[in-house]
Amino acid sequence: MRFITILATLLLTLAVAACSGIEVRPAPIDTFAAGNYTYYEWRSDPLPNVANSQDPMYIMDPILRSAVDADLRKKGYILDKERAQFSVDYFFASGLRMGERSAEASNLTPYPSVNPSRQINQAVVDNAYALGGVKETSNIALQFNDTTSKKEVWHVIITKIVEDVNKVNIKEMRTSVRQGVEDALETLPEAK
Repeated sequence: MRFITILATLLLTLAVAACSGIEVRPAPIDTFAAGNYTYYEWRSDPLPNVANSQDPMYIMDPILRSAVDADLRKKGYILDKERAQFSVDYFFASGLRMGERSAEASNLTPYPSVNPSRQINQAVVDNAYALGGVKETSNIALQFNDTTSKKEVWHVIITKIVEDVNKVNIKEMRTSVRQGVEDALETLPEAK
């Protein structure tokens, strides 16, 4: 049920959002901060990629786990399954946004302007058709649950527009995931 709620929130937020790059939407931190947490565990095991799959999910899993572990370690949280007070889990989903401009469409502007020539610049119109429209997004929802009550204590949604959906660029994915996780966990308090 919690997954459906997070996915619904994710899709609703995607419909409202309108900027490219990495976007982070954290939930209020009050409940998590009140827990005075220090120790955590991953709720699920890492995905085994024995077939060396190039599916983005299998490539992203170790990158995401490493980035979350590193950022939580910087804040003083300790990965310890035996003493874990909260668990970390994530959901990965693709989404679509309408009306997004590509980063490559630098000659397009959303601002009204005055042109000395009254003729329509056909190159700008062609670029608007070719580079605008529906864009695919990669979305990660990080969820923290209290291990005793099993209830969610915090979540954050990370969204990035995918520029080339037909090619998985591992270096770019690693950079994007690390930046997204760093931005996402920025509001977390230091461990007690």
